[in-house]
Amino acid sequence: METIGLIGGMSFESSAVYYRLVNEMVRARKGGLASAEIILHSVNFEEIVALQKAGDWGGAARRLGDVAERLQAGGAGCVLICTNTMHLIAEEVAARISVPLIHIIDETAKSLHAAGRKRPLLLATRYTMEHGFYADRMKSLGLDIIVPDAADRTTVHDIIFNELCAGRVRDSSREKLIDIIDRAMENGADSIILGCTEICLILDPDRLPLPGFDTTAIHARAAVEFALGAEEEAEEEAA
Repeated sequence: METIGLIGGMSFESSAVYYRLVNEMVRARKGGLASAEIILHSVNFEEIVALQKAGDWGGAARRLGDVAERLQAGGAGCVLICTNTMHLIAEEVAARISVPLIHIIDETAKSLHAAGRKRPLLLATRYTMEHGFYADRMKSLGLDIIVPDAADRTTVHDIIFNELCAGRVRDSSREKLIDIIDRAMENGADSIILGCTEICLILDPDRLPLPGFDTTAIHARAAVEFALGAEEEAEEEAA
């Protein structure tokens, strides 16, 4: 089993979900009391948020690049940035290591294609919805992203940072997100990307008006596939 390196803490609410999902998936596949080999480096989110607000993406890339190097030095066979927003600097972080950086956008695109979806609504932080990195990468992978209008983008962003990242889940906010989804359906959306790793705390992807794609679960599953891939292939050959 390969060791999975997680860059977490952005926020720790979603990092806890990653840790649980990865271990549950390994146990489901291996049986018994099996769990994953994981190295988790959890950063101080307050420092990362300050860099985001300042637009200092270079500083953020250096910070997470340092963490990625430490994870590899500690034995990680792959690295995950456990947040969608910080994939804005994924290429810079990946350049600092020689092991694979498992990219959350690429893995989400694979899931959308497998389900035959082409025009998903993206619910995410303002940075993810408004910077071109997410939509451009999805477009290069054959997908046409829809984002909410300006007022709804503010609503989604505020729910994420002011509530979900602080461990607060409110029914009233869930209703606001469903209203946004309903409007997107009228504009031709055929699916929903839970494009912030905290949104799974408030929305169940299987109980939405359109098919939902939880990036946290998709990313965790990709890590498990990588970690167990060679081991399972060897077991199949031996059988």
